[in-house]
Amino acid sequence: MYTPQFTITNRILKFIGTIESAKEVIENSPLVPAWEAKFREDAMVRTVHHGTHIEGNELNLTEAEKVLAGAKIVGRERDIQEVLNYRNVLKFIESYDKQELSEEVLKHIHELTTHRILAEEAVGLYRKTQVVVKNSATGEVTFRPPPAVEVPFLIVSFLTWLNATSAEDVHAVLKAGITHYEIVRIHPFLDGNGRVARAAATLSLFRDGYDIKRFFSLEEHYDREPVPYYEALQSVAKLEGNITGWLEYFTEGLAIELTRIKEKVKSLSTDLKLKKSLGGQPLALSERQIKIVEFIQENGFLQNKVFFELFPMISEDTVLRELKDLMKKGIVKKEGSTKGVRYVLRT
Repeated sequence: MYTPQFTITNRILKFIGTIESAKEVIENSPLVPAWEAKFREDAMVRTVHHGTHIEGNELNLTEAEKVLAGAKIVGRERDIQEVLNYRNVLKFIESYDKQELSEEVLKHIHELTTHRILAEEAVGLYRKTQVVVKNSATGEVTFRPPPAVEVPFLIVSFLTWLNATSAEDVHAVLKAGITHYEIVRIHPFLDGNGRVARAAATLSLFRDGYDIKRFFSLEEHYDREPVPYYEALQSVAKLEGNITGWLEYFTEGLAIELTRIKEKVKSLSTDLKLKKSLGGQPLALSERQIKIVEFIQENGFLQNKVFFELFPMISEDTVLRELKDLMKKGIVKKEGSTKGVRYVLRT
């Protein structure tokens, strides 16, 4: 039976501590519920774009966002299809409510990933031939996965371990990192293995209660600096199967992503005084109010003269009504009088 080889290092402990701290802030911030749709949409777009871009997709973030919104763009048909496919993968793992990760689920993720991209006989099915991973620049073989005949046995062995291992036995973040690496190592499919591995890692986190409101994107960290990502994956073979170095890299990446989100969430929550004054209750803010709060946080204050710049199609009276409601909720206060009026966050 599969048994991962790794050591819990001080670096791993530090990063998991950072992750736990960020998770706590994100899940308990009083303003977060009003922003949930926006944060989730942003995370979905970033995950889809970076998760396909790292595999060679040529669409930029704006183009991917337009495709996901249903707009027509000029681009390779394959690139557009990959973006649509990966969105469907995310929708599937978000709605998956069973505890076990089975072969059928893994194959279905692959089917969604490669829809209209691979030949039908390769979609959702394990590879039947040997494949190699090459350096795109030099042509050098950088990774030779196990023979095709071993794939079903290796997958079953790994999934047996994964489904029998609770988050109390192995931390949820480490389980996700192990899932990511092991699917990449086995390389069960002809194509799309990286996307399947990253999606399965995310699903593993969700299953263990680490969806963290679905605000995060694992893929962006890898795509920003792909060389360290691939080096971390390849380091395991050089260490005779020990995945400690990979897990350090994986936990660091999630810690960086969640810290970034935590800081944004904290800024949107203003401060602990606000939470205390609200009794910890979430606020329901309109999209315009969210934009107002964000503007004040970035610029320190808001004045009437920039209303049109902020809301070019909205009347001044409407903006003033939004501000009045924010003042009533104790988020914003007015300073000065007449033309010198400024709106600032209440502290």
